[in-house]
Amino acid sequence: MPAAGRPPLRLALFDCDGTLVDGQFAIIDAMTQAWADHGLGEPDPMEVRRMVGLSLVEAVSLLLPTHDAEVHVAVAESYKRAFSAARGRGEVDEPLFPGIVDTLAALEEAGVLLGVATGKSRRGLDAVLKVHGLTGRFVTLQTADVGPGKPNPHMVHRALAETGAEEAGTVVIGDTTYDIQMARNARVRSVGVSWGYHAVPELERAGADRIVHRGRDVATAVLELLEG
Repeated sequence: MPAAGRPPLRLALFDCDGTLVDGQFAIIDAMTQAWADHGLGEPDPMEVRRMVGLSLVEAVSLLLPTHDAEVHVAVAESYKRAFSAARGRGEVDEPLFPGIVDTLAALEEAGVLLGVATGKSRRGLDAVLKVHGLTGRFVTLQTADVGPGKPNPHMVHRALAETGAEEAGTVVIGDTTYDIQMARNARVRSVGVSWGYHAVPELERAGADRIVHRGRDVATAVLELLEG
């Protein structure tokens, strides 16, 4: 609870891949290498895109439903090695989507705390934030390394505990139904973005409170939900 006389804290909790940055090609390349390592042929790139946002082992389990858990874990580890090696070679390109920096600045100016809830590892998230000069901009960083991933509400609950924000003052921003479902499961509101990996009708059916089509419009949508 906020201290007496202080306004309640407000939190905007962003997904990373497909919302802040476009990492689809690096993700597909690493998954393709992981499948090759285990003699699995090649994954369907469109199906890989649809799994972005889930924890890695869960994503692999959905891509390889006829294989057992041991294979899922092994492929996930191969993916991590492939992605890390590509990053070490300077081959990972994860550009920010247009308007994102402006929307972060607008939310900060309005006194809204910024956070991230992502299926990425903490190492991967830290690398992305460093590349784009965003280290320190987010007061809470929730990754798939600890606890269950999306659409479980655990990451939102951890973010609330870390920041002191409450459900009524929190908005999740994401590009997949996993983000929107996580928000609903955590009893917070959500903004779906149209430039990511799931289609707008899917985000609407999942229960997104707002849909935006430009990065710079995210701040307006978040503030409308927080002030409405």
